[in-house]
Amino acid sequence: MKPSIVSKLEEEFLIAWTYNSNAIEGNTLSLQETEIVLNTGVTIGGKTINEYFEAINHKKGIDYIRSLVTKNENVTEKTIKRLHSLILKSIDDTEAGKYRRQNIRILGANHIPPQSLKIPRLMREFIEWFHQNEYSADISEFVSEIHYKLVMIHPFIDGNGRVARLLMNLLLIKHGYPPAIILKVDKKRYYGVLNKANLGKKEPYENFIGRSIERSLIIYLNSIEPDQAEEKMFITLKEAAKYCDYSAEYLSLLARMGRIAAVKMNNKYWMTTREAIEEYLDTKYAARP
Repeated sequence: MKPSIVSKLEEEFLIAWTYNSNAIEGNTLSLQETEIVLNTGVTIGGKTINEYFEAINHKKGIDYIRSLVTKNENVTEKTIKRLHSLILKSIDDTEAGKYRRQNIRILGANHIPPQSLKIPRLMREFIEWFHQNEYSADISEFVSEIHYKLVMIHPFIDGNGRVARLLMNLLLIKHGYPPAIILKVDKKRYYGVLNKANLGKKEPYENFIGRSIERSLIIYLNSIEPDQAEEKMFITLKEAAKYCDYSAEYLSLLARMGRIAAVKMNNKYWMTTREAIEEYLDTKYAARP
């Protein structure tokens, strides 16, 4: 890929990644406001100073994991603490980079995090598991397990989700993948599949993470092949409806369910390809008796 294209994609992903990861945790900056903060450093009227720092800090977290990939450095407990320190800088400097020292509950979750006294041991075991599996496991399954294990340990008083998503993407980038962005609009589904995983039903959760990876890959692949065949080019769901007997509304449902390969552009519009529609139809008809 041309350096200019790579640079543009990285910039777009950085903004979307920062916006969505923070928005999942309650940050109210819009995508456009996040872009203004990251590109100009100015504060936004009507928003809290913590929301401003959350955007700035998340960018620093992304810069940090990219530097680790460039230097090919191993992930350690120090790496994870450093990520957390960057995320909470100027927000909660007392807790930044430190394992929690109190027991907590997660609102709306069916999982109670382990007692704080167990955190150091659990994190040592997590790093051992990490290095034992990094090059032997399927990358999609591995990064989804990284995210899941870290969220379940919940080693910090705040910022666990953002750190888990950063660490997951550190491994994706290290292994040649673009970062997977979990969208704000999927927040309810995100928490839902995590709760199902806590009950032993991990497949919906793994598929959810897998689709996030696939969505980013499609965007990159579409940029790699600017002169690609017509059936591989992105089209709106309204255009896609011309190639099947489904309405754009039903295709939107299929996209949200992950039944057809599709991406949400600018967190607003679903896009797919004619090839994806044809693959779905072939699979559906093949399944009929």
